[in-house]
Amino acid sequence: MRGLVAQYYWAVRSVLRDKPELRKCLTRCRHCRILFFTHPRNAGRRDLGCPFGCRQAHRKQSAKQRSIEFYRSDAGKIKKRNLNARRSQRHHLAESAFPEKRCTRQQEHVSADIERHLQVVSSLIDARRVTRQEIRELVTEILRQLRIDKGKRLVYRGCDADNRSP
Repeated sequence: MRGLVAQYYWAVRSVLRDKPELRKCLTRCRHCRILFFTHPRNAGRRDLGCPFGCRQAHRKQSAKQRSIEFYRSDAGKIKKRNLNARRSQRHHLAESAFPEKRCTRQQEHVSADIERHLQVVSSLIDARRVTRQEIRELVTEILRQLRIDKGKRLVYRGCDADNRSP
């Protein structure tokens, strides 16, 4: 992992060397403290989460906390009891109705948050509006390329990929 972080910071430094005006768009994640570029309207903010997983992890944690608080209330307990009763009644029908899920994913998937981040950073670097379609084509082309080194591949996203934050 250390090598990937070093490559990432090398890329950030090289962008800053070519475009020093983007230094104001560089900020740290409030969770993992990694440096990342943000949109100019968010420049200077200290409460941002990085697009590499911390943003989603914080949103997920907040949603879980809200859910816990709701289901501990009287109205939540009644709703949960009704949901559980309906689920237990339909459980045996659902097993026979749906076949087993199989992995049909042929290519690696890049999350929408990473696509948006790449779009913002590419737009800042190129000083023009880069579309999401251009980002998808670029990522598809990069992911299609064969690796030169024969070392162990660090990132693997199979059917049971765990999408937790870093």
